[in-house]
Amino acid sequence: MNHSPPLGLAALEQAVRRDLEMLNLPAKDWVPRRPGVRDVVVVGAGMNGIAAAGALKLKGIRNIEVLEAAAAGQEGPWVTYARMETLRSPKNLTGPCFGIPSLTYRAWHEASFGLDAWNALYKIPNQDWQDYLGWLQRMLRLPIRHGVTMKSIQPADGLLRVVTDSGEPILARRVVLATGRGAVGGMFWPGFVPEEMRPHLAAHTNDMIDFAALRGKSLAVIGAGPSALDNAAVAMINGAASADVYVRRKVLPQINKGRGTGSAYHHGWGELPDEDRWQVMTYIQDLQAPPPHETVHRVMRLGVNIHLDMPTASVRREGDKVVMRFADGSERVHDFLIVGTGFLVDMDRVPELSAFAPHIARWADRYVPPPELVRHDLAAFPYLGAGFELLPRDLGAPPELKQIHLLNYGAHTSFGGIASDIPAVAIAGERVALAILRGLFREDFAKLREELEAFDEPELESTPFFVPRS
Repeated sequence: MNHSPPLGLAALEQAVRRDLEMLNLPAKDWVPRRPGVRDVVVVGAGMNGIAAAGALKLKGIRNIEVLEAAAAGQEGPWVTYARMETLRSPKNLTGPCFGIPSLTYRAWHEASFGLDAWNALYKIPNQDWQDYLGWLQRMLRLPIRHGVTMKSIQPADGLLRVVTDSGEPILARRVVLATGRGAVGGMFWPGFVPEEMRPHLAAHTNDMIDFAALRGKSLAVIGAGPSALDNAAVAMINGAASADVYVRRKVLPQINKGRGTGSAYHHGWGELPDEDRWQVMTYIQDLQAPPPHETVHRVMRLGVNIHLDMPTASVRREGDKVVMRFADGSERVHDFLIVGTGFLVDMDRVPELSAFAPHIARWADRYVPPPELVRHDLAAFPYLGAGFELLPRDLGAPPELKQIHLLNYGAHTSFGGIASDIPAVAIAGERVALAILRGLFREDFAKLREELEAFDEPELESTPFFVPRS
């Protein structure tokens, strides 16, 4: 049997440089500079931030800055609160590769581990995906500042003032918020679980949890989504005595309809009439997605107990114990509770956007569905423009509102999974970059026209037909 040794990252990186050179990328830096002003600030250096910043740079919009709160190698959820063993998507995801084969995940994997390793791979391990994204940051030479947290965005006479945790103000013409799933309202904490139980007796699946402290203890988990099951699995791996998952449904969802929305949906969803977008979104949401079969096998292998048709009615604390009361009146006692109830969408709970929040259009402001399709959670999502930009709900909205682009979970109702799931990340980055390019070009057209008129490179100077200027 012939084995293919790894190509090596050095050779791949040379191929990347050659590909970019052959494609004349990045494009010429064409945006007229404004002293003290960034053309774009991208908040978040995870996969969406890379997709946006990379697409902008390749299009010649280079006066950009990427702010990332986490340390290098910790961006996004992949090695923090995403507790699955591998990504949930197929391995043949291209990643934010900008249409360049040498920048795909597969190219990186084969160069790092060899073709045989690629052929044997089932799904991408989280750490490998994180390492690949870090490699993309380096190959694209993205101007990232780690350890910087955005605190607020404020209107500033046609610009946006981004204020960081150090108090530093950064003026920008556009801001892209590539800030993940919890960035438009935070984690959803159910009202029947007392908030004061957190963090000593309860946590959300997206909290940083000390699983070692659960060794020998009894764990309860609410919800049967992938994150809920993955947290139960990690607890058992770390020595929990037991893990019981309580599910309100009698039967788990069976088909992930979201996987039936391919590239045509990713490209075309934003151009559909509101009625069609709403109908598809409610259809997918009502059916819900099952946990991946790998996750189910994992928790079964580890001895996690899944209890269907056991909706939680209330939770209370008794001493150092968690008492779960269910809809049928029965109760069970555990040492710790993990809540897997997803994320809240509420633009009024996004502190960074408090200066704009009252004026941000929601779906409830723009579309009234028929009574049978009313979904208040979907109606709370912001109603975004074609380039993921916020739109005004009233005449008093600051004009700068449209200069903020939501490349995060806030785009879900407007664009489907394009801005929150891996398969469409490159398409999302391209869409937002093109929208920003068109906006900057329009705003700077007078200056660009002057540059055009000043362009003076005589083509025929070396020929007999050259006419010198008088």
